[in-house]
Amino acid sequence: QLQLVESGGGLVQPGGSLRLSCAFSGFTLDSYSIGWFRQAPGKEREGVSCINSIDGSTEYVDSVKGRFTISRDNARNTVYLQMNSLKPEDTGVYYCAVTRGSYYCSNFVIWEFDSWGQGTQVTVSS
Repeated sequence: QLQLVESGGGLVQPGGSLRLSCAFSGFTLDSYSIGWFRQAPGKEREGVSCINSIDGSTEYVDSVKGRFTISRDNARNTVYLQMNSLKPEDTGVYYCAVTRGSYYCSNFVIWEFDSWGQGTQVTVSS
């Protein structure tokens, strides 16, 4: 059974940093790509970043490029999202999920992701 658990969220001031973790079990990173998504109040869930199972290539939504970095630790069965220079518009619940398709990962095809975690709240506010 695939299982993902997010952690690392919190309250941070604008310009600050957080590192989110997505701990997974039931699969290996050579089988599934893992994506990070977020959902702000009253808005649809959007793709933030994804790391491809085949070659470890990464994708980012334009609004976080240069500020966020996704990485994976195979030994710890964990995928991280390092978030720097945080802005109030980064506020939301952050989720990780898996997909088998590299195209779905690269293009954040949200309906092709499953085994969603419970989410972790990120609040950027002064």
